[in-house]
Amino acid sequence: MKQYELTFLVHPDLEMNLDTVVSKVKELISANGGKVTKETNEGKKKLAYTIKGQDFAVYYYMELDLPAEAPAKISSTLNIVDEVLRYLLVTVDERKLKLEAKKEERQTDQADEAQDDKTEEE
Repeated sequence: MKQYELTFLVHPDLEMNLDTVVSKVKELISANGGKVTKETNEGKKKLAYTIKGQDFAVYYYMELDLPAEAPAKISSTLNIVDEVLRYLLVTVDERKLKLEAKKEERQTDQADEAQDDKTEEE
């Protein structure tokens, strides 16, 4: 399984019923053998230009693990879903993953050092 990032824009009128759209996208992902590892609701934002007659959209971001054939199937389905104005499905850059791993390692090292310093003071 390969890691992907999916960002999709939901019709602004569905801001209160966002759960139904998100669950539909999650079902699509799981039906194609994938799983959601992280998700974030970025909120309603003004678009740079009008998309399907809308000036605003709700941005939603997901990190996914997908098998090789799943992105094509997910893309073809998201193209025809009325609730989703636009989407972007891309692979995660390996360099980004390595950078994040190093960053987490540094943070845990700093936390360990802070804990050691605290115990020495006592």
